[in-house]
Amino acid sequence: MKNYTKASVAAGARTELHDVLGLTGAEISVNELPAGAGVPFVHAHKQNEEIYGILCGAGYAVLDGEKVELKAGDWLRVAPAAKRQFFAAENEGIKYICIQVKAGSLEGYTANDAVI
Repeated sequence: MKNYTKASVAAGARTELHDVLGLTGAEISVNELPAGAGVPFVHAHKQNEEIYGILCGAGYAVLDGEKVELKAGDWLRVAPAAKRQFFAAENEGIKYICIQVKAGSLEGYTANDAVI
């Protein structure tokens, strides 16, 4: 049995990787919004924080009523309770990755979690 899973993902509006990769500790999605489009709902979470990485393009998020501009190279952490909604810029699409994990669950990372 292999200790890894590799998958290729086609371009699309939204791809969730939990089933594709067999994830057990996080949800990761790849998202694309065309110019002028937005996610059609506002949402928050019960337990999970979200980390957004802007891969290309530009847009903005509305977080608890505050507009936060986003561009390629930006990273954004959103607490579970924050109400959020994402939009592409009027003249440019946006592609981003969203990593969703249980807030407060990080116990070890990088060298602290390594077995050498």
